[in-house]
Amino acid sequence: MKRVLAAALPVLLLLAGPTAAQEGDAERGQALFRRQCAACHQVAQPRNGVGPALQNVVGRPAANAEGFSYSPALQESGITWTPGTLDTYLANPAGMVRGTRMMLRVADEQQRRDIIEFLAAQ
Repeated sequence: MKRVLAAALPVLLLLAGPTAAQEGDAERGQALFRRQCAACHQVAQPRNGVGPALQNVVGRPAANAEGFSYSPALQESGITWTPGTLDTYLANPAGMVRGTRMMLRVADEQQRRDIIEFLAAQ
């Protein structure tokens, strides 16, 4: 009986929907952004740095921050930045867009959710 319950637990958790640990936290995301992303990206001011400015990034097409020189691969990607596409991109930028210049990978799924939640509020 214990084995049956243990095997069913992952399925039950998926059916229950997201838990608080699975949802993004904008405050944690802001701290993570400062540590991992702010060396290249701005959110407080619409100014490009090594990477493009990320104000209002959620919902906008990729490669459209004015004045930033994007890689041809990202320009031709046709991506719109949704929470899902951002999650995939942050997990493995080069795996999603071969030829992108972005090198940072955020391996931790919860950290990606938190960063995306922060970006969605910008």
